[in-house]
Amino acid sequence: MKIGLLGFGTVGEGVYQLAQTHPELEIVTVFRRKDGEIPGCTVTHDFSQILNDPEIDTVVEVIGGIEHASEYVLAALRAGKNVVTANKALLAAKYDELLAAAKTSGAKFRASAAVGGSIGWLANLERAKRIQEIDHIHGIFNGTCNYMLDLMTRQQLDYQQVLRQAQDLGYAEADPSADVDGLDTAAKLTISANIAFGISLHHESVPVSGISQINSADITTFTERGYVCKLLGTADKFADRIEAYVQPTLVRSSDATAAVHTNYNLAEFSGSATGTQSFGGQGAGRYPTAYNVLQDLCDLLAGKSFHTDTVPQSEVTAENSTQLHYYLRGDSTDLADWPAAEISAHWDQGILTTAQPVAKMHQWLKAHREVFAAALPRDFQVHEMK
Repeated sequence: MKIGLLGFGTVGEGVYQLAQTHPELEIVTVFRRKDGEIPGCTVTHDFSQILNDPEIDTVVEVIGGIEHASEYVLAALRAGKNVVTANKALLAAKYDELLAAAKTSGAKFRASAAVGGSIGWLANLERAKRIQEIDHIHGIFNGTCNYMLDLMTRQQLDYQQVLRQAQDLGYAEADPSADVDGLDTAAKLTISANIAFGISLHHESVPVSGISQINSADITTFTERGYVCKLLGTADKFADRIEAYVQPTLVRSSDATAAVHTNYNLAEFSGSATGTQSFGGQGAGRYPTAYNVLQDLCDLLAGKSFHTDTVPQSEVTAENSTQLHYYLRGDSTDLADWPAAEISAHWDQGILTTAQPVAKMHQWLKAHREVFAAALPRDFQVHEMK
């Protein structure tokens, strides 16, 4: 296999290093912004050098983003070159177009590293759905947010302290909004739902709320009542609709999800034959992500294409009518806008709502962006309101 590698940052360098131990995977040319030599490879700033090289049969894309990555990946697929990508934003936004391009040209396309880093989540979804119907996806898909929430809970630190630590460790970018606002989780949830349910979910129809407004007082309130806060993505397949949403969610401290520490992910699905299966591990990082890129390259050598051979006929819009109780905390002006008749209890500085449709709550939050909201467990009971 002759490979053109797009990107030589954290993940790209990891792919290069791991590939050196696999002689059947030869990285011929590296496309990168910086100058500099890479042993055994040609370095270029011109993508056409990879696209027009007849010896290069496979392109690995790890530059990230959508605009340029989309241009390069689609051009490679249309030229009949196989593609492996770790780009969740690209896959969530261009799902149909990418699958259609691969199908038309006959190129193979894989993206296991786009969700879950090292844990092989998408590959396991692919295997599971061959045998059974999957109707539920749930989990922690963002290691940065999990690291931050975990430190706030275990070390009683405030939000800005844990954000700085996450940035110092390289878990969070200088602009952390994609992580802390839940956008990264939403992209990964969209991809997971598409593969598990055999659909094309309109990624912009997935409502998202993040953790940027949480504070240490919220964490204390939850801890005293036996809860831990996690940023969770959830998708459900019903007979008449698809539901999908991302939001901070309280889990009981005895729940396995509460024990997921630092930058780890925990993703699970429920299937008609297996019941619930869970997959955990590091969700990001140089070698965890590069590991799954190489797994995909080995799958291409074995003749395996994308996790589904079906290109959905039309996009599906999420319809979120599931009702949940929510914790809301904000200034008095914001909370005054919440109907008094739909308050079921007070938790320190916050309120608990009566059961609310997910779609309604997220619509309200769009107009009250300074409010922190966390959903309570689906099986939350009235006696837990104290």
